[in-house]
Amino acid sequence: MRDTTLEDSVFVRTLGQGGRKVLALHCTIAHSGAWSALASVLDGEATLRAPDMPSHGRSPNWDGRGDLFDLVTKLTAAQLTEPMDLIGHSFGGMIALRLAVEFPQLVRSAALIEPVFFAIAAQDTPELVRRHHDEAKPVSDAFASGDMEKAARLFNRMWGAQDGPRWPDLPERTRAGMVRGIHVVPAVDDALFKDTKGILNTGVLGRATMPVLILSGSESHPIMPAIGYGLARRLPHAETGVVSGAGHMLPITHPQQTAAVIQSFWGRSS
Repeated sequence: MRDTTLEDSVFVRTLGQGGRKVLALHCTIAHSGAWSALASVLDGEATLRAPDMPSHGRSPNWDGRGDLFDLVTKLTAAQLTEPMDLIGHSFGGMIALRLAVEFPQLVRSAALIEPVFFAIAAQDTPELVRRHHDEAKPVSDAFASGDMEKAARLFNRMWGAQDGPRWPDLPERTRAGMVRGIHVVPAVDDALFKDTKGILNTGVLGRATMPVLILSGSESHPIMPAIGYGLARRLPHAETGVVSGAGHMLPITHPQQTAAVIQSFWGRSS
């Protein structure tokens, strides 16, 4: 009953007006409004259905019970009411990937923007995973000490400050939203780093037979293109793309360029 109640109360934003139906999945400590600029570029071509994850945006808080990756996957799958194109960013890209392998009949194509599937890098480029762990240690230490505001500030600096405003320059409401959602990060670490959901098991990625685009920013942490190339090699029909000059937050900071790559991909995969 608890999951059903949460499912009924998930906030879903509709952006743009166009014939192509798209399910857009935001990154951790953001919200569905993060797709506004990209949707504006795609308006007239696509309609984006963008849910807020639990503990994000206008959706209710996650109560900390159960498996969060499973819960978000279930809640997001409820939005796949017809065959749709997927766009997912960061952890949202991981949800999109899981939907592609679990519900391939409902996914026409998937654009995965810097999916944080660190387990691929652990297999292909373990030295980059060690570097990432070293660089993320201040964030991990903040979690260990229970300082959620510090964890959010450092996590934002690691993944978003290159392209966007620094923590003191963010509106208080934005900072509060990031602190609210930051607890989901350690809750999904095992799924992302150790592949506890078995996505890399033999035959699983082969279910995703639709066209897949894996998109990175040219200025992102080098672990991101390593993940992208590794994932593309493991999928049946995947290609990679790069947005020049962008970091991890490319759909927000470079919406025109990101949209252009996705539109070209849609044109080739239609």
